[in-house]
Amino acid sequence: MSYYTSIIILSWLALAVLCILVRENDRMSKAEKRVFYLTYVLLALAALEEWLGVQLNGNPAFPAWLLKHIKCADYILTPAAGGMLIFQLPDRSIWRRLMKVLLAVNALFQILSLFTGWMLTIDGQNHYVHGPLYGLYIAIYFLVTALIVMECIRYGRRFRRQNKVSLYAIVILIISGVVMQEFMGGEHRTAYIALTLGMAMMFIHHAEFSQLAADDHMQEQALQMRTDVMTGALNRFAYTRVLGKIRNMSRIPKKLTVFSIDVNGLKTVNDTMGHEAGDELIRGAAACIISAVGDLGSCFRTGGDEFVVIAGMNQEEISATKERLKRITSVWRGKLVSSLHLAVGSACAAEHPDVDAEKLVSIADQEMYRDKSAYYRAAGIDRRRSNRQTDS
Repeated sequence: MSYYTSIIILSWLALAVLCILVRENDRMSKAEKRVFYLTYVLLALAALEEWLGVQLNGNPAFPAWLLKHIKCADYILTPAAGGMLIFQLPDRSIWRRLMKVLLAVNALFQILSLFTGWMLTIDGQNHYVHGPLYGLYIAIYFLVTALIVMECIRYGRRFRRQNKVSLYAIVILIISGVVMQEFMGGEHRTAYIALTLGMAMMFIHHAEFSQLAADDHMQEQALQMRTDVMTGALNRFAYTRVLGKIRNMSRIPKKLTVFSIDVNGLKTVNDTMGHEAGDELIRGAAACIISAVGDLGSCFRTGGDEFVVIAGMNQEEISATKERLKRITSVWRGKLVSSLHLAVGSACAAEHPDVDAEKLVSIADQEMYRDKSAYYRAAGIDRRRSNRQTDS
């Protein structure tokens, strides 16, 4: 057994293992699996045709037409197997359509070459010799490679940097193997081992992408579970979970701070301008709070126009956040509502060392209601006379 034969056998065995891995992968759809199976079958057949061509080349025991047909199949299947890399990527693009056209043109060219000698001729010793248009095949081969590179660049933009680099490295590996065989010739039969290694790594890359996609989907679902659809703030479910985590702490951090925030005048806006305007006011409040708090804490919408911020702040940061919130709300303007006023209360664990998280929220609520009462007094509004409104 020659060294080249052993390499081809190992390549076939590797492709068989890849088929088994694809079959066992539960994250891949049936359509995706079919693409991978087809890729491996084409590559195995292309490797077989090249191996047969090497074995029959210069062997007078076999007719010239058989060698010519084997090489024709080799020249059709090899670019097709490499081009299948594009179809292993899940997105449809113009490069995929161009690949189909290019592979079809190459197949037609190779079939015509059987009768014209464009690709190869067979001499009297049953050796094949490259024909006058063999350079066109090489050009087609490298066009296939260029399309793969273009598709990988486009597809790679969705990845984190490390995933993108690995994708490009796979393409470079395959190109290197093909270039070594085409330009070094002789015993350097490296194309199929490079293609097989590239296919194996592409499967690994696909599995990694599938895992990343699944992780992203889970994170998106978790975010949707925790996010208030109307405002983009965290919702009551997330608020309850955070309180539960704080409750399980052996000691509450001294910088744990709770803000209780409520929209002033919402009921009046709802009654006079409609609930669409009221919703705009609530969304505006959430945007202002989130902007003012920044990375220092998290904003939760716990009720209709009720918000709670849980943060880690010292007294200086608490004061700065209140001032920032007042400044942001003073310049806020909606399409339907021209102004926004918030009632704000806060409580810090450093000032209330013996209370739990729920009690801190209660203390912040009390301060918020005092701030709300002060707002209505300054505005000359008697809330008790306004139909006993629970305007918040």
